[in-house]
Amino acid sequence: MSSAPKTTVVVPTFNERENLPKLVELLAALNIPNLGVLVVDDNSPDGTGEVADKLAVDGPIPVSVLHRTEKNGLGRAYVAGMTRALAEGADIVIQMDADLSHPCSAIPGMLDKLAHTDAAVVLGSRYVPGGALAADWPWHRKALSAWANFYVNAILQLRVKDATAGFKAWHADTLRAIDVASVQSNGYAFQVEMNYRVVRQGLRIDEVPIRFEERAEGVSKMSLGVQLESAMVPWKLRFGKKPS
Repeated sequence: MSSAPKTTVVVPTFNERENLPKLVELLAALNIPNLGVLVVDDNSPDGTGEVADKLAVDGPIPVSVLHRTEKNGLGRAYVAGMTRALAEGADIVIQMDADLSHPCSAIPGMLDKLAHTDAAVVLGSRYVPGGALAADWPWHRKALSAWANFYVNAILQLRVKDATAGFKAWHADTLRAIDVASVQSNGYAFQVEMNYRVVRQGLRIDEVPIRFEERAEGVSKMSLGVQLESAMVPWKLRFGKKPS
């Protein structure tokens, strides 16, 4: 029997010292063979990087830490983490938030889809049947999220229900095919550009339902600048301009 694929969960962090140990415990409880975590910490002033280093020594599953000296966006953190994961021989790369808004319980189903279908990437989706948004989200956030999905799909024809989802399981070969190291956009636009590159390669995106929760501790990092970039990037992608 062949050994289990090497699965690396890439988790960008900035001021997540409360949530990170809980996330690692939840991932460990899945009992997935050959699963490890790569924390990409953006020099968090609250000591998240030190918490991650401690987990790397005595955590319940393998944890490694990539310390970055600047905070220059979620997209940059993911590109750095995914590039490192590929260099270290990952067969599957999972991307998820540190704030416990993405349910670890969905991961086995995502991995099952990767293993038994032709999906190049599997999204944890709020908008397929069985999926749900956080009950405590205010109406304007729900409306913004729904509008963003409609907007992105109208421009880019991605044919996915949750185009801005940030919870995904990737075949390593898919990340190589879309040249993840060259992805330039940040924030939610990063998720959209990654999906667009998959579709452009003629590869298939699949979705599994998740219940998205409001972050457990700390504060959201959604800024006006991130929202503006997210609005512009689909047009840049559609008309062939490389996002700056």
